[in-house]
Amino acid sequence: MPNAIFSVPKAYNEPIHSYLPGTAERASLKAELARQSSETVTIPLIIGGKEVYTDRTADVVMPHDHRHVIARCCIAGEDELRAAVEAALAAKAAWQSMPFEHRAAIFLKTAELLTTVYRDRINAATMLGQSKTVFQAEIDSACELSDFFRFNVYNAETIYAQQPNNSTGIWNRVEYRPLDGFVAAITPFNFTSIAGNLPSAPALMGNTVVWKPSSTAVHSNYILMRIMMDAGMPAGVINFVPSRGEDVSRVVLTHPKMAGFHFTGSTEVFSGVWRTVGENIGRYESYPRLVGETGGKDFIFAHKTADVGALAAAMVRGAYEYQGQKCSAASRAYIPASIWDEVKEKVKSLVSDIKVGDVADFSNFMGAVIDKKSFDNIVGYIERAKSSPDAEVIFGGYDGSVGYFVEPTLIRALKPDYELMVKEIFGPVLTVYVYDDDKLDETLALCDTSSPYGLTGAVFASDRAAIAHIESALSGTAGNFYINDKPTGAVVGQQPFGGSRASGTNDKAGSILNLYRWVSPRCIKETFVPAYAVKYPYMSEK
Repeated sequence: MPNAIFSVPKAYNEPIHSYLPGTAERASLKAELARQSSETVTIPLIIGGKEVYTDRTADVVMPHDHRHVIARCCIAGEDELRAAVEAALAAKAAWQSMPFEHRAAIFLKTAELLTTVYRDRINAATMLGQSKTVFQAEIDSACELSDFFRFNVYNAETIYAQQPNNSTGIWNRVEYRPLDGFVAAITPFNFTSIAGNLPSAPALMGNTVVWKPSSTAVHSNYILMRIMMDAGMPAGVINFVPSRGEDVSRVVLTHPKMAGFHFTGSTEVFSGVWRTVGENIGRYESYPRLVGETGGKDFIFAHKTADVGALAAAMVRGAYEYQGQKCSAASRAYIPASIWDEVKEKVKSLVSDIKVGDVADFSNFMGAVIDKKSFDNIVGYIERAKSSPDAEVIFGGYDGSVGYFVEPTLIRALKPDYELMVKEIFGPVLTVYVYDDDKLDETLALCDTSSPYGLTGAVFASDRAAIAHIESALSGTAGNFYINDKPTGAVVGQQPFGGSRASGTNDKAGSILNLYRWVSPRCIKETFVPAYAVKYPYMSEK
């Protein structure tokens, strides 16, 4: 065994490729997009390191061309889910005893493979399967995902190095064991990076995992699973099981050895998981760690001194990039009456240059929303707004004939509690409430209390006293708060991401805070010369 204390490479943020016209990276990615568009792949389950094929399958389509099937995915049933749990438990002893430098090397190698050999492949799959533009895919599936791997390794080393003080003749030390059982991970469609982080962060800390990917992101997620295996991840450490939520609840979430649950998705689903765990609390061998990032009703709050040009640009990018399908996307805005007309015209002008369409056309700013269910939900909100006396549709539209396309939509709410100011939409719809300049504090209170969420928010102002006042008044509204910037685009290692209230447990993915949730510390006290006496000196009468 080596007798050195190793240091992991210093973490860094992956540089973003430009994909400018004429670059080799653009030509290479275009070729990969064409290749993937020309084939239909079969996606198996991966349980205990082996491919498992089932008779139950589901088509994976391009959201921007919903008749184009790019993959057929096998679906796990109860038997396969039980096998995945057993595989995770069987792999646990060897995995947790593997020296940290070897576990770390697997994920560091995954980051390198991801950003070199597999960069085009993971980006193209994210673009085609999740309808992301080239830039949105690049910052997600290449950059943020590799950032997660590198910073998690760096943060894990920091945790292991944290040791208690000692006293004379005594050596105190803490070991950071994995949880007592397996971890279940359920991942969302909107970020390939999140899909990779949720199973891999617990695995890095010595846990084994049952991973249910989103059915609408399964193509890119499967590629990522293969990359981790190519990087040397042992069989059974992460088990890839596309499946139905109800089957996961029945088989996985109620298993006595489920020790942790890592989730990003809807508030409703996470609340249901919490309820299921509570109802089955007597079954578990340990209290499960529940870590979740859920919904948001993210806001931009403008002061009368805001720079209108910067505010309008933030509204457009914050609300409409990736079709508003970011957990952090700007969904509501509070604009003072004194600048509203100027803001409205500026936003209109910016949106007039936006193109919506096939993401393989790099001139498009937006693609399609993820599926028909999402499309129908968003359309319902727009149609109700058109007929409501409490709303004014300023611009927007939709067309689901070829792809699930929703145009950038701006709606003015005439009442602060109109449904579009309160409910999460998860689409390219930004709703504005125009407030009287002299009702700043009343409107801040509305922003604080109108939504149950607490994920992201932004303030725009030039007056520093106003910024300080608004930041204080909205202190509980957002786990990530931005000053004179859009409320999206958190970078691993720079802005740890997560929110509270109905937005989750605020365990900050990609930070050291999240990794603490996946360890169970054991404190060891060693006394070099033990005591033989029973009585203490103070007990003497003299």
